[in-house]
Amino acid sequence: MAYYTALDVSLRSVSICIIDDNGVVCFEDKVVSEVDEIVSCLKRFSPEIKSIGFEAGTLTQYLSYGLQAVGFEVICMEARQVSAALSAMRNKTDKNDARGIAQILRSGWYSRVHVKSMESHLIRALLSGRKAVLKKCVDLENEIRGLIRLLGIKLPCSVKHGAFDDVVRPIVEEHGLMTNSLIPLLDARSILYKTYLKLDGQVLALARKDEICQRLMTVPGVGAITALTYKAGVDDPSRFKRSRTVAAHFGLTPRRFQSGELDNPGHISRAGDADVRSALYVAAHSLVIRSDKWTYLKAWGLRLSKTKGHRRAVIAVARKLAVILHRIWIDETDFRYGSTEVTT
Repeated sequence: MAYYTALDVSLRSVSICIIDDNGVVCFEDKVVSEVDEIVSCLKRFSPEIKSIGFEAGTLTQYLSYGLQAVGFEVICMEARQVSAALSAMRNKTDKNDARGIAQILRSGWYSRVHVKSMESHLIRALLSGRKAVLKKCVDLENEIRGLIRLLGIKLPCSVKHGAFDDVVRPIVEEHGLMTNSLIPLLDARSILYKTYLKLDGQVLALARKDEICQRLMTVPGVGAITALTYKAGVDDPSRFKRSRTVAAHFGLTPRRFQSGELDNPGHISRAGDADVRSALYVAAHSLVIRSDKWTYLKAWGLRLSKTKGHRRAVIAVARKLAVILHRIWIDETDFRYGSTEVTT
């Protein structure tokens, strides 16, 4: 007999529901969200259970890796689709959610989510740490800018992060009125900035050693941050059958609402990884505006900006970048500028 095992996962507990081919509930229990406890609970019911399904969440990686190591087949389902299916239930409880997920497994009406490798998660952790530390540096800089305005000091709009301490500290020490409050902030910001430089150096070193990132960085506008973010987001390029589906996966294609005679294409869907989408947008903006090398992609983006506007043109170039980067990764080739000079 085939069993359908579902887990409703929360941070501290997991509700388990097992149903048979007819949808009859065979077993229900609630255990702590630890792999050993889940495995022992399932083994007590039946050793024939081979697959387990749950919706994507904060413990997806931990449960997926742990259950796969024991020998279970893990089915991670898209959270938005599961949530839409469970919204039809009258009472929302962990027990009812586990029953609903089990029925979704039995019906086969779900989209399977790719669980990324540990390498991708380590890259994302490094990039997220770098981004968080830089954000705190900017927050402290803005706080200091606001406080020294009480002394009538107006800093230039563009002060580089590396020169901020050398510019502000002499001014604060010269006035002396707010030294007790501003010097500790400058010291804290200096420590954070040194930490940021250390993390940034690790990111650049990782990109230099990675052959895939080196190929991706042959595209104008694509730097180390974009290449690593894209690699961590895609993880396995073979999971996309066509390169152009990558742009839709990261929410760079227009969403569409069609019903009867109504057919309304709207803004981009913004689905998928927001960090990858943001990195592609920044790379596309750099390619169109800052890059000195003329390519067919830049020429196309500039022509599009004249008719559709700069923002739409950059989004369109970002969509093309997602496709091109995937093709470069699959074919193991570098970006080709063309045999003849491209002009506008």
